[in-house]
Amino acid sequence: MARQKLLVANWKMHFVRAQASEYLKVFTERVRGVHKTELVLAPPFTLLETVGRALEGTAIRLAAQDLFYEREGAFTGEISPIMLKDLGCSYVIVGHSERRRLLGETDELINKKLKAARDAGLVPILCVGETLEERRAGKTQRVLEAQVRGALAGVHPHPQPLSPSRERGAGVRGPHLVIAYEPVWAIGTGINAEPEEAEASALFIRELLAQLWNAETATTVRILYGGSVKPANFEGFLRHPNIDGALVGGASLDPEAFAQLAQMAERV
Repeated sequence: MARQKLLVANWKMHFVRAQASEYLKVFTERVRGVHKTELVLAPPFTLLETVGRALEGTAIRLAAQDLFYEREGAFTGEISPIMLKDLGCSYVIVGHSERRRLLGETDELINKKLKAARDAGLVPILCVGETLEERRAGKTQRVLEAQVRGALAGVHPHPQPLSPSRERGAGVRGPHLVIAYEPVWAIGTGINAEPEEAEASALFIRELLAQLWNAETATTVRILYGGSVKPANFEGFLRHPNIDGALVGGASLDPEAFAQLAQMAERV
């Protein structure tokens, strides 16, 4: 089946309100002709309301970069999925390699966050990927399998519909999951995986989803590539059948460059 292309901008820990507003003026103008490709911006928590308000009336969706797995409670400094939904978020990034590596997030913790996101009506963008050492040791598929199985343990492909009282913001569709294959060695290094390598990993992930759930559901899950994506290399990834777009870091901080990626996705 045809899957809609998806581009997600992960701003990471960048921008204050004035910078975000300037970015949005440029970006929203540049992507007026983009209709077939879904666009998502993931600013830091401090900018979710600012960006969300600016996106009202557009087709561009809002994502958070992380969440906590409880709906409320005495968890100082954490952000619940209900809070994100209330701000109009449709998506949330879960298990990014920087959180795994710098903050010690485990597959078990990521599983709890993913379940909490789906329960709140948010679509998790699950990040998986191997380190350079694991790649050199030929362990890429072993690592991907462990991360996908760990994150999706006990997860049903189609969660129960939300009641009207819990539904807010843009709706979700499909199996309520996006997976981003992000080889750790390619994130922020300027070195990207070859499109054929990324396609092989995306296909492996899709085949694994077919085992965990079923083949029909696996065909609906959008799989993104992430890792030093930029206009100069993006088209090569888009031409592969199991890569449905990208989770973009550095290049997404430039509204012109990210808009160029959107325009490229629209043409392929």
